[in-house]
Amino acid sequence: MAGKRGKKLKISGSKKHIIFIIIMSLLLLLFFSIKTNNNHKTIEKNVRFPKYSGSWYPETESQLSSAIDRYFKNSEDHGIEKIKALIVPHAGYVYSGQVASNGFLQLKNDYDKVIIIASNHNPESPDFKISTVNYTHYKTPLGQVPVSEITSRLLKNELFDFIEKAHENHMIELELPFLQKKLSDFKIVPIITGNINYDEIKDTAELINSYIDKNTLLVISSDLSHYHQYGEAVSLDKECIKSIETLNIKKAEDCEACGLSGILILLEISKLNNWDAKIINYKNSGDVSGDKSSVVGYSSIVFYEPDISKNDKEFLLKLSRETLEKYIKETKIPKINKNLISERLLKKQGCFVTLNKKNNLRGCIGHIMPQETLYECVIDNTINAAVNDRRFSLVQEHELDEIEIEISALSVPERLDYKNPEDLLKQLIPEKHGVIVKSGLHQATYLPQVWEELPEKKEFLQRLCIKAGLTQYCWKENINVLTYTASVWEEK
Repeated sequence: MAGKRGKKLKISGSKKHIIFIIIMSLLLLLFFSIKTNNNHKTIEKNVRFPKYSGSWYPETESQLSSAIDRYFKNSEDHGIEKIKALIVPHAGYVYSGQVASNGFLQLKNDYDKVIIIASNHNPESPDFKISTVNYTHYKTPLGQVPVSEITSRLLKNELFDFIEKAHENHMIELELPFLQKKLSDFKIVPIITGNINYDEIKDTAELINSYIDKNTLLVISSDLSHYHQYGEAVSLDKECIKSIETLNIKKAEDCEACGLSGILILLEISKLNNWDAKIINYKNSGDVSGDKSSVVGYSSIVFYEPDISKNDKEFLLKLSRETLEKYIKETKIPKINKNLISERLLKKQGCFVTLNKKNNLRGCIGHIMPQETLYECVIDNTINAAVNDRRFSLVQEHELDEIEIEISALSVPERLDYKNPEDLLKQLIPEKHGVIVKSGLHQATYLPQVWEELPEKKEFLQRLCIKAGLTQYCWKENINVLTYTASVWEEK
């Protein structure tokens, strides 16, 4: 019998196809694995280390954290919602830390991006327009803060460059510990302005505005006037703050602020977004050191989205003016085109209308509780303030040109729970709280703006008790106290 011949291994066409697919899949997997590894190379950290800890502010984590906690404890929460920007000082903490703290305390922990703008303070820097950084992190004694990738995009803009010497100074570094204490997870976009003209300021404002979303905070690092005698400094700074609060860019250009370019950028952005501004705190170095011969001014100013838009406020002022003039002249109410009334003004809300003549009160009446739409509340109480305020005679036609109108839109009052008179005094917040005292049929209120005339809490309450027809010390007798806030605006 002949021996068996060896059999050849035969692979069918279908099996060859499967093997080919497997081999190609492995090769593709290897290729993409290599590509992915190349794309995920670790970016080397480039950290900007602290240069002013131990001199301008505490050096160790515990010292710095404790210092800021003390500042916050001595600051006052004004209860402002939807804050979009701050102007805060940047001197050594012993001089301006408390003022800065008053600004930062207002923040809620809902920001993931903070754009910080300062002006160049280093005379050794080469000439430049605007500088941002190529750092990946800023370090303080409280830890590292990551820099947003937005900086790399800004560096592609012709106005921007990285000028390292401009970032050696203190203006941005000193704001970071406050942010680290208030916010939990955020990145920063550090920007320093150099020599830029106003067209470039406007262009920069539009560019920065394109990066602002609901979770963005804008911080302008700036002191106010420098090296004037105390009284002159207060006067100059008061005018500067007023121009900022009213978003008056032309007047703000005259501010003696070391971060003026950043302030002007912020004012342009505020106008684009219809933000409002409010001063939180002001002091100068003379208030701290006692030396008032040559001082530096510091302020904290917040910018926020108003509950009532600028257009709605202007509409209500115009409506109030038309109502006042038509009622006094003809005893009639103007016809309203309801198609022009925004949805916001159709909501029920309490309001007061105040008439002033030559800076003196001429009439003020309102509804504390919401009982009609806001625009109707303004119409009714414009008339009430003019002819139904028993403290004054009826407004006459010849007075109309001298009368200025102020409108206050109120939040719903809330009962204030307090243990004793001392606790009541502690809980009241001047300039924020409108206050109602109530006992039986006796009731009276002061609007928040009355704090400007009566800044002392005890006197405020005593006068309010008397207004309600009660004894001046009624606030010490466990009386019902309610508080509310108000959005206030006036004719200019």
